[in-house]
Amino acid sequence: MGGRVAVLVSGSGTNLQALLDDTAIRPHIALVVSDRPGVRALQRADDAEIETLVIEPSGDRAALSGAVADALTERGIDVIVSAGYMRILGSPVVERWHQRWLNVHPALLPSFPGTHAVADALTAGVKVTGVTVHLVDAGVDTGPIVVQEPIAIRPDDDWDSLEVRVHEAEHRLLRHAVRALLEGRLAVRDRVVEVREGP
Repeated sequence: MGGRVAVLVSGSGTNLQALLDDTAIRPHIALVVSDRPGVRALQRADDAEIETLVIEPSGDRAALSGAVADALTERGIDVIVSAGYMRILGSPVVERWHQRWLNVHPALLPSFPGTHAVADALTAGVKVTGVTVHLVDAGVDTGPIVVQEPIAIRPDDDWDSLEVRVHEAEHRLLRHAVRALLEGRLAVRDRVVEVREGP
């Protein structure tokens, strides 16, 4: 297993914590980047003695993308994991980390892309939602899907109750996908991703 990992965050950092708690992944996490100062995720990284960086948007997407790409390049980052990061980054990041950038999304893509997936699923009245981990491309939640897990929506579910089960699945699937990427077990052909079994 090899590679230096940067985790991109915007909020409380529960997915970051799941990665930090994984003894196979933790040694590879070299940097945590947030678009907002003072969030809980940065404290989690500080507690784990991992370098943190706040890169706030200062205008257009191109400027933010360039700043993030430069910071990651300077630190020799091999793999990016978006763990609740609420910004869209452009070509400097997408192209440089092609097929080496994972994102976790709280829905069964391609259904319910964007930032309100849990609420959107409840509003739509679907009976099943889920979690997707995918490789990031130039679109919004459109990259090749690595792994998915369905979650049944119960008649009495609200946002809070469903979010608990979504988070549980996110933590499990994200760890699985990150380990596979670090171990070179992802094979991508067109839009189909094969996750090879580990040793």
